[in-house]
Amino acid sequence: MGVSHGNGTVARLLPWTEAGGKPCYVVGDGEGYVSRLADDIESVQLGMAGELLGHAADILADHRVTGAELRFLLARMTESLTDVHRIAESRGARLSSVPPTNAASVSDAGAVR
Repeated sequence: MGVSHGNGTVARLLPWTEAGGKPCYVVGDGEGYVSRLADDIESVQLGMAGELLGHAADILADHRVTGAELRFLLARMTESLTDVHRIAESRGARLSSVPPTNAASVSDAGAVR
């Protein structure tokens, strides 16, 4: 997902899958065409997730909403959550492959070291 190859390249989990659902990766320095395309797609997916949250709030506030509408909303939210989860996995893996710097860091307990 973010496996470092020791030469400055990292295997990045991409925001799409193969036809069979298998994950796709790109190996590189994060500056190439595929990495930029992945960044753009992730940005669109996160924007759509934000819009969906607003739509969900509207639907849930409407007491006349039907079961079919709720099922449709839940299906779209499941798709969106899958996308957001993949983005979080990809970004988290890339963060863990970056060597630490001399800058202050925050521990799991929240204390700055």
